[in-house]
Amino acid sequence: MVATRAEKSRISAENSALAARLSREITGDVLFDAFSRGRYATDASFYQIMPAGVVVPRNMDEALKALVICRDEGRIVTPRGGGTSQCGQTINEGIVVDFSKHLKRLVSLDVANRTCVVEPGIVLNDLNRQLKKHGLWFPVDVSTASRATIGGMAGNNSCGGRSLRYGTMRDNTLSIDAALADGTRLHFGKVPRDLARVNSPESGLALVRDMLDLGKREADEIAARFPKVQRRVGGYNLDALVPRNAPNNMAHLLVGSEGTLAFTTQVELKLWPTIRNKVLGVCHFGSFYEGMDAAQHLVKLRPIAVELVDRTMIALGRDIAMFRPVIDATVRDDPDALLIVEFAEEDQADNLRKLKQLSELMLDLGFGWSNPRRKWGGVVDVVELTTQAAIADFRTSGLNVMMSMKQEGKPVSFVEDCAVPLPHLADYTERLNAIFAKHGTRGTMYAHASEGCLHVRPVLNLKLEKDVKAMRAIAEEAFAMVREYKGSHSGEHGDGLVRSEFHEAMFGERIIADFREVKQRFDPGQVLNPGKIVDPPKMDNRSLFRYAPDYLVGELKTALDWSAYPGAGGGFQGAIEMCNNNGACRKLEGGVMCPSYRATRNEKDVTRGRANTLRLAISGQLGPDALSSDEMIETLKLCVSCKACRHECPTGVDMAKMKIEVLAARAAKHGPSLRDRLVGYLPRYAGFASRFAPIANWRNNSPSLRSLFEKFAGISAKRALPAFRRDVFAPETDVFGAADGNEVVLFADTFNRFYERENVDAALRVLVEGGYRVHVPRAADRGRPLCCGRTFLSAGLVDQARAELARLVSTYAPFAARGVPIVGLEPSCLLTLRDELPSLRLDNDARTISAHALLFEEFLVRETEAGRLQLSLGAIAGQVLVHGHCHQKSFGAFKAVEKTLRLIPELSVETVESSCCGMAGAFGYGADTYQASIDMAELSLLPAVRRADERTIIVADGTSCRHQIKDGAAREAIHVARVLAYSLDNAKLTSADSKE
Repeated sequence: MVATRAEKSRISAENSALAARLSREITGDVLFDAFSRGRYATDASFYQIMPAGVVVPRNMDEALKALVICRDEGRIVTPRGGGTSQCGQTINEGIVVDFSKHLKRLVSLDVANRTCVVEPGIVLNDLNRQLKKHGLWFPVDVSTASRATIGGMAGNNSCGGRSLRYGTMRDNTLSIDAALADGTRLHFGKVPRDLARVNSPESGLALVRDMLDLGKREADEIAARFPKVQRRVGGYNLDALVPRNAPNNMAHLLVGSEGTLAFTTQVELKLWPTIRNKVLGVCHFGSFYEGMDAAQHLVKLRPIAVELVDRTMIALGRDIAMFRPVIDATVRDDPDALLIVEFAEEDQADNLRKLKQLSELMLDLGFGWSNPRRKWGGVVDVVELTTQAAIADFRTSGLNVMMSMKQEGKPVSFVEDCAVPLPHLADYTERLNAIFAKHGTRGTMYAHASEGCLHVRPVLNLKLEKDVKAMRAIAEEAFAMVREYKGSHSGEHGDGLVRSEFHEAMFGERIIADFREVKQRFDPGQVLNPGKIVDPPKMDNRSLFRYAPDYLVGELKTALDWSAYPGAGGGFQGAIEMCNNNGACRKLEGGVMCPSYRATRNEKDVTRGRANTLRLAISGQLGPDALSSDEMIETLKLCVSCKACRHECPTGVDMAKMKIEVLAARAAKHGPSLRDRLVGYLPRYAGFASRFAPIANWRNNSPSLRSLFEKFAGISAKRALPAFRRDVFAPETDVFGAADGNEVVLFADTFNRFYERENVDAALRVLVEGGYRVHVPRAADRGRPLCCGRTFLSAGLVDQARAELARLVSTYAPFAARGVPIVGLEPSCLLTLRDELPSLRLDNDARTISAHALLFEEFLVRETEAGRLQLSLGAIAGQVLVHGHCHQKSFGAFKAVEKTLRLIPELSVETVESSCCGMAGAFGYGADTYQASIDMAELSLLPAVRRADERTIIVADGTSCRHQIKDGAAREAIHVARVLAYSLDNAKLTSADSKE
């Protein structure tokens, strides 16, 4: 029903009053603006419900105060962790309370008894990092472990890939402290049936007594109706209340309750010893059916996991750069399915023996590498740890890999969680595929074959009414089949909005009445996350969809090429909609993505939050001109354009490229700011400024000028700008080296040419002494030096960037046409030729130049491996500490840096495990982004540099990275080219000494 203007006005006034009260009484963030609410309107499901507001409490007392205030104001409350739920559990129309930013402590740890107490907002991987030094871990290892919170896992009764050994969240939860909707704080743990010596207020004892009475009364019905599979997480865990489970653990009633019964404040967990040794057997099958039939036999070897990867996932993975190497290393030929069998016994010899038994079992089952297709297969043993880790990364990214399809139809989660007894798994999957085909689609399948719980997703376009109807029909037929096999329709991801309406068919009317009784007894005011488990809406209510019936994106004028994707703006819409909200960008360690989120922990500052905001903006849900609005600029302000999401997001959301579109729209509507002009036009005035370097550098030496620059240009007074110099790189000739040497073009970029010519000189020397004929071409128009347009792109001045690239293309095209490599030193500049150039120009010259563009180290490694590089490198007896540029990592070019440095005799190479340095071109110079820049650097880079011995050589190829290291750690960092030049010097000295 559409609200009237008066109704909207009343709601707005009430929301404003509530926001004002919350802001007065708590110190955490209170977010009631449309952009913030939109970022919390979705999770990893296909639903969207706009909340009235969001609260991010600083401590548990504030969280409970927010709960009480909302109850007093008649508002519903939904607790939220990582927001990665696939069924709509963490979205609602009331107030969302985000536990993930602040409520993340490990409260206590009992190593001897292997238990710990945590706050609900702690992320699983963070908890396990803290436990690892004690030889312990929490083993409910869900695929979203890098962002899933313990509170959310308890709410869903999560399982993980190794539940065959370790059980579910319920099995590993000892107790829960929680508050009821009225603010009453209670401890839920084991209790005797008579409640003797239970320390609880009378209201708590009465609640527990009523629940135990319900369990006794309904014991027979529960035994008859609850599926007898471990992967049964649907509804409330009433079986925890029956007499045969005495003493009854009341926490197990809260586990899986999806925030509908109580507000969790602390969770006590059972811990396990860490896995010391493990091996994998990658079982190949030419027939999917035969693979599923084999699962029941493979588990008899007592592995800790058996995980399915299907043909579709393998094919999609091969198209994703970060997964291609491990697939090439472990997948033979063209299997229809893989079952990854994991053994983890204490003694590695036992694991190796089990691997041998696995191969023997496959032979006994009739599989062989030379057999016909139906019985083709065998085992690839994986003992090496890094390969095991790569397989784990691929497998746990299953959802995102499946969602990487660049089309309107995507694999949709709604029957993805069914669990059936293993003897029925092959027939179940075959019949399920027939159901998909009946409704004109196909499905993807992967995950937990060991427990008959495959993540099955039919490909549908939920923007289309016919596909929504197909979804409904598939759900009804699939769930009926699951009941036929005595399985569970909800096996890991919970109920939420997707499956709750099907509980009655699964459990019967009487159990549904019991669920309502539990909800009413705990939460009589229906304050806590209503509409989940009890009294849900229809799962196909399109008004609750992310793509509702009125979802529409009008035609957009875009600056870059998005033709690989469907939708408006030449595909810009489709690129934005690739984000499925699974939240891989919320990881806090490993890789680069997402440096701004790691620094702030704000949903606004993560790739997912930005993508959601862009989707809402282009579809008109944030008002007119939202794409170029101040709020959108604020949303993207801390995006450093590191391009990590381009590489590390399994669905390939490229926020750096999207930011260019937003900045271009902003510049077109409002014009560039003074700061944008100073940054963007740098390549055009750098030559002039260098001629008057002392004057151009006055600002750095004058506090007054620094203050003026901060006031009028937004450049932080705390930063010294790169200093201009008169002795810029301006060679009199444009060809160097032997006339018969292999040709190479050296791209002398603006930064190295005008600020740090030593790097160009060093690179030129290395290439010439390596035997190459080096071209440093002047621009074809004989004007100022060439530029890649990077600075213009960072300011949204796309036409100016295109003009710069036109000059570069006309100059380099003749070289690229005859196969001459184009080698650059500054990663952000050279890689512009591989990334943005093909998006700005679709001609053959641009494509050819892009294909021949290499970073300095990539070229040297390629030439070394081909046997063409002949360098006499001298020893450097010492250590280098290397920081990789974000763009190097995004394009898989950083390994070449390490390999290049290892060419130098006696040099020890250590890499900083760092995200973005935080300087990110002009980002770190901004008055409004300076502190965020420092915060990013302090996560790992600057502490690592400070710990380094003063004799250690600090290496960083990025101009910005070197400046950040100097500003933040008072250490000089140098380019790899200069390290190689030192090595050449040492070789000459050694040669001279030997002659003497």
